[in-house]
Amino acid sequence: MSNAFNVRQKHESVPSNLRPLAALVAGLFIAASGSVYAADQATSSATSATPTVEQLQAEIARLKQIIATQLGATTNTPAASQVSAPEPKKDAAKEEESQTLGEITVSGTSRLVAVQDVPTSISVVSGSDLAELNAFSIGSILKRASNVQWNTGNQRTASLSIRGIGKIGTTEAQDPSVGVTVDGVSYAYNALTSAYDFTDVDTLEVLRGPQGSLGGKSANIGVVNISTVRPSFTPSTDYSLTFGQLGTVIATLAAGGPIIDDVLAWRGSFSADKGAGDLVNAYDRDQTFTNTDRLSGRVQFLYKPNQDFNARLAVDVQPNASETQNGRTIYTQTPLFYANGAPNPLTTDAQTRLGRSWFTNEPNYSYAGNYLNGAGTNLVNLNNGLGQVTGSKGIVGELNWAVGKNTVTSITAYKSYHFNAVNDEGTPFDINPNSGGFNNDYKQLSQELRFSSDIGGFVDYTAGAYLLKTHLYADYQKIWGSDAGAYFASTAQYNRLDATAAGQLLLVNSLDRLSMQANSPAGIQNINNQSAAIFGQANWHFTDNLTLTTGARLTHDRRENEGSAGIIDNGFGASLNPVAVNGVQLGGFASSATGALAATNSAAQLALADSVATQYFGVKPTAVAGAAYKSLTAAQQQQVADAKNIRASQAGVIFADGSAQSYVGNAPTLNISPAYKFDETLTAYVSGQYGQKAGISQFVNGVSDLVKPERTTSFELGFKSLLLNKTLALNADLYYTTIRDYQQAVRVVDTYTTLVQNNGQFAYATATGNVNKVISTGLELDATYSGFEHFNIRATGAYNDAFYKSFPNSAQPAENGYPGASPYQDVSGKTLPGASKISLNLSVDYHTRLANDNVLHGSASSTYVSRYNSDTALSDYAWIGGNTITDLGVGVSNPKQTFDVSLIVKNAFGNSVPLSQTWNSYTPANPRWVGIVFKGHQ
Repeated sequence: MSNAFNVRQKHESVPSNLRPLAALVAGLFIAASGSVYAADQATSSATSATPTVEQLQAEIARLKQIIATQLGATTNTPAASQVSAPEPKKDAAKEEESQTLGEITVSGTSRLVAVQDVPTSISVVSGSDLAELNAFSIGSILKRASNVQWNTGNQRTASLSIRGIGKIGTTEAQDPSVGVTVDGVSYAYNALTSAYDFTDVDTLEVLRGPQGSLGGKSANIGVVNISTVRPSFTPSTDYSLTFGQLGTVIATLAAGGPIIDDVLAWRGSFSADKGAGDLVNAYDRDQTFTNTDRLSGRVQFLYKPNQDFNARLAVDVQPNASETQNGRTIYTQTPLFYANGAPNPLTTDAQTRLGRSWFTNEPNYSYAGNYLNGAGTNLVNLNNGLGQVTGSKGIVGELNWAVGKNTVTSITAYKSYHFNAVNDEGTPFDINPNSGGFNNDYKQLSQELRFSSDIGGFVDYTAGAYLLKTHLYADYQKIWGSDAGAYFASTAQYNRLDATAAGQLLLVNSLDRLSMQANSPAGIQNINNQSAAIFGQANWHFTDNLTLTTGARLTHDRRENEGSAGIIDNGFGASLNPVAVNGVQLGGFASSATGALAATNSAAQLALADSVATQYFGVKPTAVAGAAYKSLTAAQQQQVADAKNIRASQAGVIFADGSAQSYVGNAPTLNISPAYKFDETLTAYVSGQYGQKAGISQFVNGVSDLVKPERTTSFELGFKSLLLNKTLALNADLYYTTIRDYQQAVRVVDTYTTLVQNNGQFAYATATGNVNKVISTGLELDATYSGFEHFNIRATGAYNDAFYKSFPNSAQPAENGYPGASPYQDVSGKTLPGASKISLNLSVDYHTRLANDNVLHGSASSTYVSRYNSDTALSDYAWIGGNTITDLGVGVSNPKQTFDVSLIVKNAFGNSVPLSQTWNSYTPANPRWVGIVFKGHQ
């Protein structure tokens, strides 16, 4: 199906996404309902001691009307995605019918299709359900769908995975495996969604398997589609104001209506989200991790001069703002032994480095008391970690023409995104100040033209073309401070340099103020991608019951990457530079590992060596170039060599501006899905899908290293049913997915280091590459039940087995860092990182009438995931245990929903299982949060 779907719920339906309610909370609601009902009955008795049958029927109808209206309440415009209240029922049969599930429909890019007839795995969630529990971020809104996960990182590195696939692979040069589409516009960079609050949402959909034959950008694992509320000629205003723990204030406003009746309408939405994080920086207690600071606005105009044409213009802006996600790390004691039992000497560990006198001379700081201070507390201690600054802008123009009974659609879109991270090494010392982060600017321009036939007859179809052009400038910034030399020196280097005043000055100047566009995987990357595609999908209706869906797409990709890595500012140690690295001249003089001058030095280089002797050891230069330096003692020359080696090791690979090998290729997408509708209550289908993700143009230590395209084949066998007199919708599918040349971090031959070492042995590096084969297989369930009065229940779940079928060259985990270990490991047969075997979501909504026609409503959503490994290299220390997170809400609204007040509790039972961990650090869970929400609809 399409990667640009909208959901509509027709008459006599209840919300499709219903929240889990713990038994205790359900009991409290039921008790409250009973007492309120009794009070209401007493009031009724006072006015009419002996009501007639007609009066009782009228009262029942009135109660059902109020409850049904509340079930349909939404912050969206009445014209979009609302549940209509049923008419009063007069007999038992119709009373029973009012409890049945209505038809949930999915609109493709040009038509409405009943979701029960869609021959593929799809989850749909209404925007009103998301707003019920203040679910705005991409991670929180996805909790309501099954077998899809938002993998937490910072705003640049977070990723989406479906069926356990897609967690790995978020490099700038790489397409996401799971696509994101917002209002018909495909995002080619997942970071666009990571620091954005999705308010005024109409529907959320998750489509699994290769997508693209109905338009947009192709995605070989699946698509998350988000549709916001469109302009309407019916005036409406929706607002909400949230106050909560951690100084949280969230304000949303959405309003719109006609500008010119039946011709021009508008809708504007605004949101502001500010709050502190749960971890406090002991160095600066006004800084917290992870805070929120988001402001966004969107305005849309709908022009509809006649029934055959309409146009929509949408503009959105999210100004740059800073959120501190990097640094939300708690450090733990590094294990003292490797996996094979060999002792860990902790040579480069923070415990060793911070134990040096250089740092222990600070009486108020210690490794155990401060660096590890976060363990069991909410404190970290760092001096230069700033927030990640993000912002975006976008404009979309959509045109729709009715040509006879068919539709032609054009969508032109531009989107930009800015990201800038400034990080810290985790201490209050001057080691890497304002350093170690990417500065990215991303732009994409897309054009889609689509023709959709009318539904009916033997065949209906959609066909079109899609063009996409993206540009990403990525600059990896790294700066060293005055304490960096003492921190990064080896133990032997530190001991020799710290022994004298001259050596201590060399220790400082070796790295102080050195600033680089550092190799990670390049200092600068200019990435230009172009994509052009033609696509089509047809539904062949052989009989009223048998439909065959076929689709195809051909995408031509061209991907180019120009990059370099080099020094921006030499700081105080320019004279300690190497002569050259990788052919890039750095202006230093040549000397041996012990500091002795090489015979190849020019007169200018010898003069530079003399200046070092003068600056650090007070030796006056003579008329003979190099004589001053040669007069240094062997110990002094060794100190110079140590400082130079510290500088060279930290500077790493440097390479001149050049172009990596371009990737040029054609990527097909195919699907074939026969579906048989036994009756109105049962449809069965088989689906076969194939898709590709483009290869990658990239550098590995300055050397071009082309990554092959990723190829996905997926099969599904499923059914969609309406049971128990249509009160239970039960959908299920079995799937089997194989991916060849899966793109993720692998161990590859490091050509640059192999040539530099020149010792007859290969050197290896970890870089994005291809895994031979990955398999994901499992079962998915999606059930919605409305047979209980006052309650609506939804349960989604999946058993998923995602594993490496063949992966002999994975990176080694930290515990295998012992001498003599292989440079890579074979993890064939092991579960993919981030992939849980079992995931479940249970959701419950509760509504009942109070006195004076007010409505009591409650919601709960519990999400369970079984254990998973959070490390790319599958470290034994990185397992995250199975855990459950429950969000609760209870509130009261007036009869017309013009005012509603709710209490929201997120992570109600205080789940403290870490989000990720390694063998010496972890990212703590988000704590319990309580807030109160005021909202209304006019």
